[in-house]
Amino acid sequence: MHMNRREFLQLLAVAAASGMALDSKSALAGTAPVNFYDVPRHGNVSFLHFTDCHAQLLPVWFREPNVNIGVGGALGKVPHLVGQHLLTKFGVKPGSAEAHAFSYLDFTEAAKVYGKVGGFAHLKTLVDRMRAQRPGALLLDGGDTWQGSATSLWTNAQDMVDACIKLGVDVMTPHWESTFGAERVMEIVNTDFKKANIDFVAQNIVTNDFGDQVFKPYTMKEMNGVKVAVIGQAFPYTPIANPRHMVPDWSFGIRDDSMQKWVNDARAKGAKVVIVLSHNGMDVDVKMASRVTGIDAIFGGHTHDGVPQPIQVKNAKGITLVTNAGSNGKFLGVMDFEVKGNRVASYKYRLLPVFSNLLPADPAMAAYINKVRAPYESKLSEKLAVTDDFLYRRGNFNGTWDQLLVDAMMEVKGADAAFSPGFRWGTTLLPGDPITMERLMDQTAITYPQTTLNTMTGENIKTIMEDVCDNLFNVDPYYQQGGDMVRVGGIEYTVNPNQKIGKRITDMRIKGKLIDAKKTYKVAGWAPVAEGATGEPIWDVVASYLRDKKVIRNLKLNEPKIVGIGKSNPGIADYDGGVS
Repeated sequence: MHMNRREFLQLLAVAAASGMALDSKSALAGTAPVNFYDVPRHGNVSFLHFTDCHAQLLPVWFREPNVNIGVGGALGKVPHLVGQHLLTKFGVKPGSAEAHAFSYLDFTEAAKVYGKVGGFAHLKTLVDRMRAQRPGALLLDGGDTWQGSATSLWTNAQDMVDACIKLGVDVMTPHWESTFGAERVMEIVNTDFKKANIDFVAQNIVTNDFGDQVFKPYTMKEMNGVKVAVIGQAFPYTPIANPRHMVPDWSFGIRDDSMQKWVNDARAKGAKVVIVLSHNGMDVDVKMASRVTGIDAIFGGHTHDGVPQPIQVKNAKGITLVTNAGSNGKFLGVMDFEVKGNRVASYKYRLLPVFSNLLPADPAMAAYINKVRAPYESKLSEKLAVTDDFLYRRGNFNGTWDQLLVDAMMEVKGADAAFSPGFRWGTTLLPGDPITMERLMDQTAITYPQTTLNTMTGENIKTIMEDVCDNLFNVDPYYQQGGDMVRVGGIEYTVNPNQKIGKRITDMRIKGKLIDAKKTYKVAGWAPVAEGATGEPIWDVVASYLRDKKVIRNLKLNEPKIVGIGKSNPGIADYDGGVS
């Protein structure tokens, strides 16, 4: 009897469903239980949510962090749980498909078993499947959608705009979208989105002069006879974390008072369900949920946390559910509400991993993706080098991809040290994979890619590092900006996340010698937020380095020694830099 691959996988899936162990050591390559994507509808109001796909149209590898430290009230709480701590909290079986999706554990082995994640053609299939059972379900796009790939950069975001229209997005809120400039954002919102009937909402973006709303604060829809409101919350620190000159007339911020006003307004207009589509970051959403009343759920993004179930946050008038749906097209959140009378009576939520092996590609979306990539294929597929190392970015401190960037800058620019931003986007490569121009662009594709070489005093270096560290570890989430620590090359240091600004970073050394506050050093960097910066784009610097090296191996991670958090912190695991 001859079986094709699909029949073989179905047979294996049946075996899995009947209780065979499904782990990275099993023969069940690339499968999960047959009912993996069976999510029966609950109630009468449904939302589908993806966020932070960072312009990845094709399936990718993406490893979750092994370091995500919580401080203050967030210590040991979701989303600051990694690996086994996270799996235990949510009852996820080790070695399962979900364990691979939600954690970094056995990543390279499990990746070979379960295959790549995401891809808009596979996501489209899943969205359509969920919608078929859920009349009127709204698809929410949490932002960071138009940035993160070469083709998005080279098409001025058009590839992603058209992909999202084809995906069936109903409502969107922004962050990195703003780095294409205010004019381009308005052009898309007022033409492409208007024609496709997509609502672009952001209650917290107002004009600098008179404080007028730049976009609609919220949109009202009716679903199965129930009025629902979706309020937008754009990334509050856009003009600080990204270049202000790209959106010179817009003011952002958190704006709890105005959020409360719009929630009340929507309720007064008959909304039985009020949700917030947010790009705050999860800790910020949790705080907002405790302060603003009348929100049923926050669909969050920005911090790339894949959280299997919502956190229930108490406030003065009830409970708000806070979710976060990962990144890179890796997950689709499915929230069902049972609305009875004037309120939500119950809910069911699943955060579904998008395994491209388990979901057939939607033919129309796949054809669109092939067409939009075709003019760039030869450029994208240029093989720059091969990696013997596992290349990833995500985590509070240097990842191996970041290390490669800082090593390249130091060598090419002749610098003593290098800084690379603590971006959370950027795909993963397995040992043995080619490093193509496309994969390099996944780490670097931004509209302000200039590299710099500056002379800095030791005091300047410490000030910069303390400042970024405070963005990450300030005990008040409203002062966090949701990236990770600045990546460093050439600098060894000790960090105490629980200290105050100015005192977190100690024992800074270059080439083994303590950094002298008054001495000057040559420091390379990239992604300057100041207007008028010049310099070779980061991808050209790193591409020349890779072509020269040909093979990347034995990358030495420039990780700090972490003190003051204790070895049992559930936000840290398998960390080589030293913890106490």
